[in-house]
Parts: sequence; structure tokens; C-alpha cells
Amino acid sequence: MPFSGLGMWEMILIFLVVLLLFGAKRLPEIGSSLGKGIREFKSSVKEIEGELKAPLEEHTGSNSSPPAEEGEPRRLTTS
Repeated sequence: MPFSGLGMWEMILIFLVVLLLFGAKRLPEIGSSLGKGIREFKSSVKEIEGELKAPLEEHTGSNSSPPAEEGEPRRLTTS
């Protein structure tokens, strides 16, 4: 089961409590707004990752390692 410690009866009970609190008409609205929020969050994370990787790739080139400063040993990197 994907939820550790939650059995089928516990999940049914939670669903019924949510159904009683919000009503049957509001559940689809809540689900769609939650889905939109998750999609927006994922796209923001991908955008930030792209912004962080772009300067690194510009600086280092395609597969080359950054130049070692004088006195420092060169490091081997794998791609």
C-alpha cells in the first residue's frame, strides 16, 4: 500500500469526513484546484532547475570540467 499505516477502513473514514465537511458539490472543485496547484508547483520547480543548470552549463561547456585554480589538483568528473 502506498500509505504506510493507513488501511482501507481508515481511508474510507477520512473520505467520509471530508465529504461531510465540504459536501459533494465542492469535492470536484477542491480536486481541480488542488491539481492546478500541483501542476503549477511542478512547472515552477522545472523552471528553477533550468535556471540553475543553464549558467553552470555555460560556464563549464558541454562535457569539460571547470579550470582548476593554480595550486589546486584537477578533479575528474563524470557526466
